[in-house]
Amino acid sequence: MRVLYVAGREADYSRTRNVRKGLQKAGLEVVGVFPPRRSFRFLPLLVQRALLAARKVDAIVVGFYGQPLVPFLRLSRKPLVFDIYISTFDTLILDRGLASENSIFGRASKALDRVACLLADRIVLETNDHIRDFAGKFGVPIEKFRRVFLAADEDVIYPRPVDRRDGCFWVHFHGEYAPFHGVDHIIEAARILQDKGVCFRLIGTGITSDRDRGRARELGLRNVEFIDRVPYDSLAEYMSRADVCLGFFGENRRAARVFTNKVVESMGAGRPLVTRENRPVQELLVHRENAFLCEPGSGRVLAEAILELKSDPALRDKLARNARRTFLENCTTEQLGKSFRTIIEELTENG
Repeated sequence: MRVLYVAGREADYSRTRNVRKGLQKAGLEVVGVFPPRRSFRFLPLLVQRALLAARKVDAIVVGFYGQPLVPFLRLSRKPLVFDIYISTFDTLILDRGLASENSIFGRASKALDRVACLLADRIVLETNDHIRDFAGKFGVPIEKFRRVFLAADEDVIYPRPVDRRDGCFWVHFHGEYAPFHGVDHIIEAARILQDKGVCFRLIGTGITSDRDRGRARELGLRNVEFIDRVPYDSLAEYMSRADVCLGFFGENRRAARVFTNKVVESMGAGRPLVTRENRPVQELLVHRENAFLCEPGSGRVLAEAILELKSDPALRDKLARNARRTFLENCTTEQLGKSFRTIIEELTENG
C-alpha cells in the first residue's frame, strides 16, 4: 500500500518524524511531502506538490500542522486520515489567551479546526477524553475519531547507563514552555527544595521561558540549571541522568485535556515520572504504579512529591520499571504505525 504523508511542519519535527517512521515500520510505502522550514509561506508550494503526489497513492495521512492543508487535499478524493495532534483553538485561545473565544480570531480558529475535521474521513487523537471533547466542541461525529496514543522513537528514546557521582538528586524537565506546562510551579518547587539537595535541569525555550528564568534569577535560585535546547537524540541521555522526570503542571483548560510528548519520552527513557493528574493521562498512567500523579497548579504539592520519591528508592524503581513497560506496550513508533495501518486499511477496504 502506498501512502502520502504530508505535514505542515518540517520532516525532522518530532511528531512528523515519528509518524513517518511508524508508517514505514508498518510496511507501508510512504511518499513524504513537507516544507523545508516552519513557515506558512511554503503552503502554496506544499499543496501543489501534495496534490501531484496524491495521484499515485492509495490514501493520504495529513499530519501537524494540517488544518490549512485538509481542504485542498480533500480535492484528491483519496481516503484521508487527519492526525490533528493539536487544536488551533485550544492552543491559541485556551492556552495562550491570544483572543477571547467569541472574538473574530477566536471564532476563526475554531472554524479552522471544525472544517478540517469535518472534511477528513478519520481523525486521530491521543486519548478518548480528547476525542469526546473535540466531538462536542467542534460538532464533529464521534465515529470519525480513532484513539492512537502518543509515541516516541524507541530507537532513540531508551534508558542509557549513566555514572553520576555529584551527590545531587536531579529533576529533569524539557519542553517549549507553553502556559499549560506550568513551569512557574516547577520554579516554586525548586525554591522550596533549594536546601534539600535537589537540583533542577530545565531544557528548552518558549512562551514563558523569559518569565520563568527571570523568576529564578529574582529568587536567587542556585539549584536550577537552564539549557536552551538539545538535539532530540540527546534527550534520552539527559533524562537518564535524572532521578526524576517532570511532565506538566498547568491548570488552564488546555492542561485538563492534554497528554504531551514529554510524558511519553520520560516513560520511554525508563525514568520515574511526576506529572499532573487529568483524565487523558489517567487513560494510561496509574498513580504510584507507573507514574506519580499530583494535583496541578501547586509548587508545594510538586515539591512534596519530589521529596517523597527522593526518600523512597524502591518506589522510584517501581515507577521507572512500570513506565518503561507501559511505553513498550503502547507508545512506540511500531505501535503507532500498526494503529495507523489499521485505520487506513479500514478506509481503503470500505472504499
